[in-house]
Amino acid sequence: MPIESRVPPLAVPCFLKPRPAMATAVPTSPFPRVGTRKKHTIAFLLRALLLMCIAFRHVVALIRICCHIVICVPVGSVLGVARILFAAANERSLWCMNQAALGRSVTGTFTGDLMVGAMAHSWRVLVQGLTSLVFLCARADEYVRPPPSPLVLTAHDKPATHPQQVHISVVGTNKMRISWVTDDRNMPSVVEYGKSRGNYTASASGDNATYRYFLYRSGTIHHVTIGPLDPSTTYHYRCGKAGDEFTLRTPPASLPIELVVIGDLGQTEWTASTLSHIGGADYDMLLLPGDLSYADTQQPLWDSFGRLVQPLASARPWMVTEGNHEIEALPVVEFAPFVAYNARWRMPFEESGSRSNLYYSFDAAGGAAHVVMLGSYVDFEEGSEQHAWLERDLAGVDRRRTPWLVVLLHAPWYNTNQAHQGEGEAMRAAMERLLYEARVDVVFSGHVHAYERFTRIYDNEADSRGPMYITIGDGGNREGLALKFIKDHKSAHLSVFQEASFGHGRLRIVNETSAVWTWHRNDDAYATVRDEVWLESLASPKLVMATAGHHADEL
Repeated sequence: MPIESRVPPLAVPCFLKPRPAMATAVPTSPFPRVGTRKKHTIAFLLRALLLMCIAFRHVVALIRICCHIVICVPVGSVLGVARILFAAANERSLWCMNQAALGRSVTGTFTGDLMVGAMAHSWRVLVQGLTSLVFLCARADEYVRPPPSPLVLTAHDKPATHPQQVHISVVGTNKMRISWVTDDRNMPSVVEYGKSRGNYTASASGDNATYRYFLYRSGTIHHVTIGPLDPSTTYHYRCGKAGDEFTLRTPPASLPIELVVIGDLGQTEWTASTLSHIGGADYDMLLLPGDLSYADTQQPLWDSFGRLVQPLASARPWMVTEGNHEIEALPVVEFAPFVAYNARWRMPFEESGSRSNLYYSFDAAGGAAHVVMLGSYVDFEEGSEQHAWLERDLAGVDRRRTPWLVVLLHAPWYNTNQAHQGEGEAMRAAMERLLYEARVDVVFSGHVHAYERFTRIYDNEADSRGPMYITIGDGGNREGLALKFIKDHKSAHLSVFQEASFGHGRLRIVNETSAVWTWHRNDDAYATVRDEVWLESLASPKLVMATAGHHADEL
């Protein structure tokens, strides 16, 4: 064997061995590098672009399908398909908005929730715009309103068993109806009540129901009548044997009595200001001549409105009548009118002999005042049920026992504002004579989003035996104020005071002959009294003698 084959290989020093390539050590940091953030941003934009492309393709496909349907299918079927598609889109949008109001995720991701929320709110704006056009029946010369105020959405953050949207209304002479909603549909319709906190000495049961509006299904709406109750007395009560305790005070059984009047309330920042001013001073009862929630087919807004007004509406009776925004019936998407309003705001119509929740009457202050709530959007012509009912109701009022007669309706019979001109004229022509012959003292209306007070009028002329007409549609609605009054209007000489500001009014009936009306304009920190007038009852013997031979004298 050769010598070199027996010699072991030489050991190579370690510092001469080739080393494998090593990664450069990078100090760790809790923050991602700028390059990483850019990559995430680009990825997010690409995903968003992809989603937009997919949505666009679906929209194009849907348009193609609709075109084929329009060409091949009868018109009635097209409207039916349109109703289904609208209902599905509307319900999904409202569900997303309600989940967002409750602070719940819809998709499970922040990005997804952001995109879904944007689409849902875009749909809401579109639907509100369309319904506003339908409800307002705008003409080319109609008043152009200022930009709308943001909505105040009040979420329900308590368990499903807890009552929400609690409000009360008078029933008869000494009873009260308690109404509320629960998300849990198995809760009992029971109210426990007593004169001491936590000590409930009586209880009453009632009924409950739900309603559907397209794909929306309401929570369980409970109505329970409690009583007999003592007048001018504080009661503590609990609804459904769960949740918070509420407190109410019953109205007085004699004069004086103070009535708050607000119209076209809505649920905006303006509304919140009005409610704050109302709650800042005591009163006995609240009257609302229509346009409550401005839900306009978006049913979760009814829920939000009920939660917004609950602090006041659960403590003093709220007596309401309907406005045009309670109709909620669209021309294409056919649906029965007043479904939500009738289910949620049940008034004592049966006790007054009415067959409809849309018009009724009740007594206040032990019968010293009779309040009539009329329906501007129900048949009112001579020969209609409402006209016949009103004639019977007014005929049954004994002015010797009931010196004050008050009427509320939505669309004003006298109006010098540019907004809603002439919309109450047909009802005035049909019913004004009945009110005049019954010697109604004052008529309150809403609809026009401003304040205006007229002198006593009958048939477009000043008449000391006619009612005083007051428009108070300035509660805080989302559509804004109606700023323009017509100076040369045919009724301008009858208009005593007018101002386009948000606010509320108070009618304090002092005794059998005298009452004082004040209108409180909303200012930032307080309510300013901008208008005040004293009224004398038209049942006053002194006034009747003074006006016996002067039919057109101004009071």
